[in-house]
Amino acid sequence: MNRHTPANNAETPRIHTFLTVSEVAALLRTTKAAVYAMVERHQLPGITRIRRRVLIREDALLDWLGQKSTPSPEG
Repeated sequence: MNRHTPANNAETPRIHTFLTVSEVAALLRTTKAAVYAMVERHQLPGITRIRRRVLIREDALLDWLGQKSTPSPEG
C-alpha cells in the first residue's frame, strides 16, 4: 500500500456535489429569484457561500425534498 492510499474507506473524506442556483431552480421548477429568496430566508439546507456565489449541496437538498414529500393517497 502506498502512502496516499487510505487503510480503509472510513478515512476517505466525503466529496459533496454542489448545485448552482440555476440548477436548483430547474430542479424545483421555479425561478432563480425564488431560490435566492429561499436562501435569504434560510429555507433551503446545505447552503455554501463562496464570495458572492451560492452553492447548494445536492445530497442535503434531495434529503430535504424527501422529507417534504407526502405519501400518495391510496385509491
